[in-house]
Amino acid sequence: MSMDNRSAVLRYQFAERIKSELIIVSKLLNTLVDYRDEERKGAKKMLIGLIDSVRAEMMLAHNASGEKEFRRGAELLSEAISLTESDGYGPAGIKVAAAVSAATTVAQESWQYLNEHGLL
Repeated sequence: MSMDNRSAVLRYQFAERIKSELIIVSKLLNTLVDYRDEERKGAKKMLIGLIDSVRAEMMLAHNASGEKEFRRGAELLSEAISLTESDGYGPAGIKVAAAVSAATTVAQESWQYLNEHGLL
């Protein structure tokens, strides 16, 4: 996909924000095992809501930029939600990490473009 100054900035901004959100998701996901049964149910419900919000943001980024890595990340987060719902926290964490990688790819490509064009 070709990139221009505007799309590079847009992709970079989306990617960096999404990466930060996914790091928070990952850290919270790792804490679920520390909660007692009733607490875990509530924490899991809130975390699933957060993952779904980040997934929606990745789809928004995909729709705004056409960047396929954002769509791939959103699909990975859908899988992470399903795994979290079934108490598969470890595999869910792997999906979240893969979504971070997708966002990082977009950020790196955008940064490279911006750097090469003297905009950083």
